[in-house]
Amino acid sequence: MNVHMGMEEDQRDESFDARLRREAMAWLAIRTNDGADELHWSDYEDFTFDGEAFKLRDRYKGIWKPRRLDAALSFSTTFRAPGQSRPYEDDTGSDGLFRYKWQGDDPDHADNRALRQAQKLGLPLIWFFAVRTGWYLPVFPVFLLEEEAHLKQFVVDLDPLRANVGNLPLEINFPLHFERRYRNQQVKRRLHQGLFRADVMRAYATKCAVCSLGHRQLLDAAHIVPDSHEDGVATVANGLALCKIHHAAFDVNILGIRPDHVVEIRADLLEEMDGPMLQFGLKEHHNTRLMNVPPRRADLPSGDLLEIAYQRFRSAG
Repeated sequence: MNVHMGMEEDQRDESFDARLRREAMAWLAIRTNDGADELHWSDYEDFTFDGEAFKLRDRYKGIWKPRRLDAALSFSTTFRAPGQSRPYEDDTGSDGLFRYKWQGDDPDHADNRALRQAQKLGLPLIWFFAVRTGWYLPVFPVFLLEEEAHLKQFVVDLDPLRANVGNLPLEINFPLHFERRYRNQQVKRRLHQGLFRADVMRAYATKCAVCSLGHRQLLDAAHIVPDSHEDGVATVANGLALCKIHHAAFDVNILGIRPDHVVEIRADLLEEMDGPMLQFGLKEHHNTRLMNVPPRRADLPSGDLLEIAYQRFRSAG
């Protein structure tokens, strides 16, 4: 009887764990625009499970294992301002895969055991990556591929084909290695863009530079000159907060912005008649100044970069 009850309890706990992770990640996808937007640590406390508030991360600890789970649910990387170091240096290895450091030096620390159990069971976790103080970008699902005990760290894998590579034949090993590397490079780029977006939204107070629309879900952090340009670095000086219509118009040279912050609309569109969006969304901004610019001089868009983009706009027109 006791054995039977124990089996039922194990099944219930397993179902609870799987359901919790699934619902938590579904909630995160909705609240963060599929992981594109960061949230303040207090916003993550809005998550409820089975009608009750449920913590997805611990405000004071990097690794979080809820009491009812046998393994960790999430882990966090703290914010590092330029020129500063984090308490733990979570970084990318030479193989392109991310590393996450132990809690302290003790391999038997409860938090390290919680991560080790998640690795052993192949459970999906949530990685909360701080993009500024108190604000976290969630990356999910992630898996722990292996533990590098001699370096006091775990290998973080974003490949759902999280096989034990050492047991696979060489011809499978090779592509899986590069597939994992590709996936992790993509996520590194996503984190990089997340930091850029967070900085631009902060500078522009989460409002479109052209029309001052203030709905975060409808705003993008636009590059003035693209990544492919030699000056196309992901800094606030090369950024503009733009609503999606003005971002698209800027990228395809329908809308230009002069270095003196005056908006221009391509000449042929000024003659076109095509309903209220064209009229009020674009044409009426012609020869008007940006409605929203950062209050801090250091955050203003670079005049040199605006000039490059404006000349591109003029050439296209």
